[in-house]
Amino acid sequence: MQERFERLAERLAEKNQQLSRDEARTWVELLWEDFDSTRAKAGEKYQGKDVTEQIVLRWIDQYGPRLHDFLANNPKYARMFERKNNSENK
Repeated sequence: MQERFERLAERLAEKNQQLSRDEARTWVELLWEDFDSTRAKAGEKYQGKDVTEQIVLRWIDQYGPRLHDFLANNPKYARMFERKNNSENK
């Protein structure tokens, strides 16, 4: 699983140079969890890691260059990044 996250984070970092490697990794984890939880809440059958990876990859390709703008307009996600960065710096 870690390899998938690293591969996706690398792709996102290439698409958006304004994100650090750690921020790209955090985005990948958030997108992955969001997709999985949304499908589960909708009662959809779990399709596996390969399907989730393909969806996250599609999102990275489509939205990746602008994800840094999303934080400025969504305090909930901005706080997640702040908390994660603070815990990593301890």
